[in-house]
Amino acid sequence: MEARSSRRQRSAPTINDVAKHAGVSPMTVSRVINGEQVVRAATKEKVEAAIAALNYSPSAAARSLAGGDETRIGLLYSNPSASYLSEFLVGSLDQSSRAGIDLVVEKWDEQTAVKAVVDHLVRGRIDGVVLPPPLCDHEAMIDALREAGIPAVVVATGHAPASLAAVSIDDRGAAYEMTRHLIGLGHNRIGFIKGHPNLSASEERYQGYIRALGEAGIALDDALVEQGFFTYRSGLDAAEHILARDNPPTAIFASNDDMAAATVAIAHRNGLDVPGDLTVCGFDDTSLATTIWPELTTIRQPISAMSRAAVDLLVRHIKGRRAQSEDGPPHMLLDYELVRRQSDAAPRLRPKHKGRK
Repeated sequence: MEARSSRRQRSAPTINDVAKHAGVSPMTVSRVINGEQVVRAATKEKVEAAIAALNYSPSAAARSLAGGDETRIGLLYSNPSASYLSEFLVGSLDQSSRAGIDLVVEKWDEQTAVKAVVDHLVRGRIDGVVLPPPLCDHEAMIDALREAGIPAVVVATGHAPASLAAVSIDDRGAAYEMTRHLIGLGHNRIGFIKGHPNLSASEERYQGYIRALGEAGIALDDALVEQGFFTYRSGLDAAEHILARDNPPTAIFASNDDMAAATVAIAHRNGLDVPGDLTVCGFDDTSLATTIWPELTTIRQPISAMSRAAVDLLVRHIKGRRAQSEDGPPHMLLDYELVRRQSDAAPRLRPKHKGRK
């Protein structure tokens, strides 16, 4: 991991560097950073990828908070879903630009010692850190940041620590609502693909699924539940196992859109029509949900809004520390929404698609 100065230097990437890397104009980069809606989705993704690749930290005109000090916050990420990370990054960049602070984007992987990454943040004079999933539940990282005196905000955790600011949704309630939706369509054999076990929200979503089945008088069938890891690849494996059962489900609810998209792919490979033969639903409502066919019915988690709220909470906390007027860490619960598209339907009553194997 490369160390960087706490101030911009000539060697630091500029907006022109980002533009050149993405093959766009500096104005387009600026529009993406500021969250303007006039940029096409494909162009926005190229710019966001360039920002992440170059570790670009947008320079805003305003440079001061309480006391006139420059403020630098870090976004430390380790997320297997590119779609989720892209939306999270957009919200973080937007709010950082509005607040007039520097945002330093850092990737962490398990091959790097926790102490090493925290020491790097200390050397970079980072004032606070935003921790999206799965780092929102990484106890060793949270403890190390606390010991180093670096405040953090956790995002999308299923169990927010009392000592940290947090932004999340009601994951259990959202999964319960989606499962109830499927039951309401007439499905009583509903498969479920769990999220990564290193994230507490995964268990919350599973418990919401179980609760909805129980209230409807539907027995939990462990044969219809598979472990996933929030990756497309894990979704392929999980869906293949579920659909290979002697009595397969008529619907599968995956814990994120990546795994739901993989389920659609496996269904098509098996000659199944979605949603005629198999209903598939996801979670998050990332861009992937509307770039596959059929478009996914999913739970809209306001990822960009959550990241903006996290940056805002962190900046306010830093200002409070400088002014020696800190309040207790706030926990924000944002609204979710069930978004219905083309991937769900009532169970097929007529003979199944002739192409099914």
